[in-house]
Amino acid sequence: MKKSTNRLTLLTTLLVLALICQSCEQKHQEETKEIEKEVLAEPEKPEYFLLRPEVEKAYGYSHAVKIGNDIKISGAVSMDDEGNPTAIGDLEQQMKNCYADLDKILKHFGCTFDDVVKEDIFTTDMAQMLQKSAYRAEIYKNGFPTGSWLEVKGLALPEFMVEIELEVHKPE
Repeated sequence: MKKSTNRLTLLTTLLVLALICQSCEQKHQEETKEIEKEVLAEPEKPEYFLLRPEVEKAYGYSHAVKIGNDIKISGAVSMDDEGNPTAIGDLEQQMKNCYADLDKILKHFGCTFDDVVKEDIFTTDMAQMLQKSAYRAEIYKNGFPTGSWLEVKGLALPEFMVEIELEVHKPE
């Protein structure tokens, strides 16, 4: 009789453990499905920003696009609001004009140059760019972003000597 009671107790214990395991597995599957639903949520819509709407529409681009916490900013060049080149022949002033425009775009999205993670610079005169590049230390006070500097044969208009594009990560 004692053996029967022990077997019955053992079988009951195993049955209870099996039910608990099955319940845990079902709960895990439900949690996994809930997480999958969250991940499959509607994708974030891009937010477009035009700094000079008429110029950008004429050339067919947006100056910046934000998706989630990431912002891509098209190359800034030294131009006025009508799209005419400014500071012709003065690379340093063109660079300053580019950063002034980029600052306006960053502020639109509530960012600063501290949020820039990548900066690519295109110039028609790398030797002069290297001489004038110290100005960037006034822009990036807390460290420089990653990026590339490329000397190119030409930019959108022959008067442009420098073009600067950015990638930004906006903290939450």
